[in-house]
Amino acid sequence: MQVHLVDGTYELFRYFYSPGGGHRNAQDREVGAVRGVLRSLVAMLDDGATHVGVATDHVIESFRNELYAGYKTGEGIDPELRQQFPLLEDALRSAGFTVWPMVEVEADDALGAAAAVAEADPSVTRAIICTPDKDLAQCVRDPKVVQFDRRAGVFRDTAGVIEKFGVEPESIPDWLGLVGDTADGFPGLAGWGAKSAATVLRRYRHIEHIPLHPGQWDITVRGSAKLCATLAAHLDDALLFRRIATLELDVPVGTPADWRWAGPNDGFAEMCAQLDARDVLAKVQRLATAR
Repeated sequence: MQVHLVDGTYELFRYFYSPGGGHRNAQDREVGAVRGVLRSLVAMLDDGATHVGVATDHVIESFRNELYAGYKTGEGIDPELRQQFPLLEDALRSAGFTVWPMVEVEADDALGAAAAVAEADPSVTRAIICTPDKDLAQCVRDPKVVQFDRRAGVFRDTAGVIEKFGVEPESIPDWLGLVGDTADGFPGLAGWGAKSAATVLRRYRHIEHIPLHPGQWDITVRGSAKLCATLAAHLDDALLFRRIATLELDVPVGTPADWRWAGPNDGFAEMCAQLDARDVLAKVQRLATAR
């Protein structure tokens, strides 16, 4: 079987900020982003997807906020978007999708855990992680686990990850530890850019294996003396940022067989009415009958 693992929070943000993506229902509640995500996932079923798991951030904060004070929070999120978080989970469950709402950890962790479970399951032929988030590139495993940017229509296997970031999937957390991730709120190390970090990690793979004196490097990197000095002075920061970027895989997600879509649940018609999505109701009913 083939499984699709979807970043529901990313999709919700994407549809909320899409031009013309807003929609207020009869109760004057903004529901456009949820309706957009629901339509998108039902279209995935219509294209042949059979086993789908959707991870969501039930709250934005996680254990990572305790590790680093600057880590991303829910501060500044548009209230019209934030109030759709629980509605998204309810809508997807009613449609019959498997939903993993995360609190202590994040949606990315659930996706990583599901990818690992899928990779170990002999009945799974391919696991497709549907998100462009660079964190998830660490989960790519040839030939079974790939990353898919649905918006760009781009699949990434190991070669694709190397082409995009310059490092193997296993080095993605190290790369982020050096370069930083502004979307997640940690800065990396000053002077360490994407290219220099990739060059060094292609040779040494992990931060702790990088020599802390430029004379010990057996590769040529521009500004190596300054890079070494920065790494030596801020090694603990780099290792902390790598820890933040490393996905937690000990998340209960069930088995791939559990993720099979078997039709909508009770209350789906009412949910579609709330979302002004009667087109979705008709399509889901057709798909359920066909299966």
